[in-house]
Amino acid sequence: MTFWRNRFSVAHRTPTDSYAVGIGRRYINRELSWLDFNDRVLTLSRNKKVPLLERCRFLAICSSNLDEFYQIRVAALKDQVAGGITTATPDGLTPLEQLRQIILRTQGFVDIQHEIWSKELLPELAEAGIRITAWSDLDDAEKTKLSTDFDQRMFPVLTPLVVDPAHPFPYISNLALNLAVVARDPNSGEQRFARLKVPKNLTRFVRVGDGQKYVLLEDVISANMGRLFKGMTIEQCFVFRVTRNADLSLDDEDAEDLLAAVEMELRRRRFGRAVRIEIPRGTSQEALDLMCEELELEADDVTFHRGMIEMNALNQLASLDIPDLRYRPWPPLTAGRLVAAELNGQSIFQVIRERQLLVHHPHESFSSSVEAFVEQATNDPKVHSIKITLYRTSGDSSIAKQLVRAAEAGKQVAVVLEIKARFDEARNIAWAKELEYAGVHVTYGIVGLKTHSKCILVVREDNDQMRRYVHIGTGNYNSVTARLYEDIGFFTCEEQIGADATELFNYLTGYAKEPDYLRLFVAPHQLRPRILELIHREASYGSDGRIALKLNSISDPAVIDALYMASNAGVKIDLVVRGICCLRAGVAGMSENIRVRSILGRYLEHSRIYRFEHGLEDGSPLHLIGSADLMGRNLDGRVEVLVPLTHPKHRAWLDKVLGFLLDEGVEHFALGDDDLWRKNGVGDEVGDAQQRLHEWVVATQVR
Repeated sequence: MTFWRNRFSVAHRTPTDSYAVGIGRRYINRELSWLDFNDRVLTLSRNKKVPLLERCRFLAICSSNLDEFYQIRVAALKDQVAGGITTATPDGLTPLEQLRQIILRTQGFVDIQHEIWSKELLPELAEAGIRITAWSDLDDAEKTKLSTDFDQRMFPVLTPLVVDPAHPFPYISNLALNLAVVARDPNSGEQRFARLKVPKNLTRFVRVGDGQKYVLLEDVISANMGRLFKGMTIEQCFVFRVTRNADLSLDDEDAEDLLAAVEMELRRRRFGRAVRIEIPRGTSQEALDLMCEELELEADDVTFHRGMIEMNALNQLASLDIPDLRYRPWPPLTAGRLVAAELNGQSIFQVIRERQLLVHHPHESFSSSVEAFVEQATNDPKVHSIKITLYRTSGDSSIAKQLVRAAEAGKQVAVVLEIKARFDEARNIAWAKELEYAGVHVTYGIVGLKTHSKCILVVREDNDQMRRYVHIGTGNYNSVTARLYEDIGFFTCEEQIGADATELFNYLTGYAKEPDYLRLFVAPHQLRPRILELIHREASYGSDGRIALKLNSISDPAVIDALYMASNAGVKIDLVVRGICCLRAGVAGMSENIRVRSILGRYLEHSRIYRFEHGLEDGSPLHLIGSADLMGRNLDGRVEVLVPLTHPKHRAWLDKVLGFLLDEGVEHFALGDDDLWRKNGVGDEVGDAQQRLHEWVVATQVR
């Protein structure tokens, strides 16, 4: 079987190189669109306007992205092929056809990664005084010192595992970096294969001396391999890595104890089926055949590397404390109204009672708004209860700690915690146990659905009445990602929204049919029809209609078809899509009035903003923010919440944000009618939408 090869990633494709099966159809394939997104991330690593160490970080990010893609998406396609499924997705591709194109694209992507690293970043790092060198280029004194370090720190923790009749092929952990060793006994001529796991608790870039000179950890180990195989001749030594299926195969409808079931699946995840092996080019066919046979992989499951495997480790370099080579910090501000409240001795509840509050992270502080809201609710004797949905939170979560304190103080605290949040399951399980131990009412939402909404409900006995205070956001209650993800949070004590939030939590924690909400748009039962209704309503205005949507992803065929219909009716549609986009833009007779762009930068664009020019009953604009993307999983398989913003200042704020993102003078990628993403330029005349927004936020603090 021959390997698929491709020298070009999607960033370099021409229309004839593209996945032609998609041309002429109504949709772009979801998986190939995700690869397009990762290619866009890759371009940031060669963008000269991005600081050098941040470019290294973007190279690490797209490598980590690809790992997750293989663990989940490719693994699922392989399961479908193994199960004999030949049903095509809406774009017309069968699982096997998708896999073939992914394999082709992946090898090309990895080749471009190595080209950027070796020909662009390495030389520029050297110019900046950061040298990544090979062991062979070190002088004798440096080698001696590193060998001593090897003896003292590395040798004691290394465990070579040989393969012979008495020792079966060892289990290879998911995403672990390994050294494959072929050693020969010089006396008998007998040859053996061995595997050596590179310890994760040792830094990948080993400092040489006192400056900024580094050598890779695996090079140090390889150079001293004779210490591990005394008397043997090392004939081959190379790095390899295995990717395994990491998705949870969990049917929570059949699980009597969901927490225990997820814990069991996490243990099983370690032993997921191998889906990919990464090895250097030039690896002997004999060694490759052995590993593929033992891991039950085919030739097409191999990705060949021309250099460093596992570029995620570049995060170590990206974190070096060299300010001139990193982004200049944009310290988060405290929203102006909160600053004024603190100066006047007011609580956040007084601020919200005076007028609804909108905050924009990370330009504005998550700590001084959302975390302060929960902390004040915890400490306020007038607060009777706190309810919150948690999807992804940090290991050292201030919010979770405050919830524990609130429960211990006797307040009614309820947490709807999503323990099936992918790759955060273990952390969420740990918090679930700690919260329950403190007396918090912990539930896991609705059977068969993930709870992805971002909502807090605080009930407080004010002087005039019992009042409900609500926070609804676009991002997770996670202080770590809140510094990196662009998100929007909305605080209100409006009675109808408070009533809806109460119904939402009763639905999530109790046993009842989903209610008819007064103001909120809630999935899975009501969000889809309401979005479709809004699109059809806008279509009735013809060429006067306008729709602007800012999303992470859009893939739902019914929504895409509705947008095509609106486009054909003359509605002007602007989509700002960070990741997956299965909609085809600018196609004559189908979507010529739809423009799609993607904006990437120092912050991960994460907020969802929906704007319909005639969305309200009186024909005025409707603005929505919330947790939902326009994907089938969001509309049908998750509990999601969108909330309408009605205050003129808040609507103007969202319009300003969309204005920055849709300005032709800012750097962006545009999706063409040939399904290719093209960058509009990187020259000095092209602006940075995120920087312009931040500068505007600094100048506009009171809302």
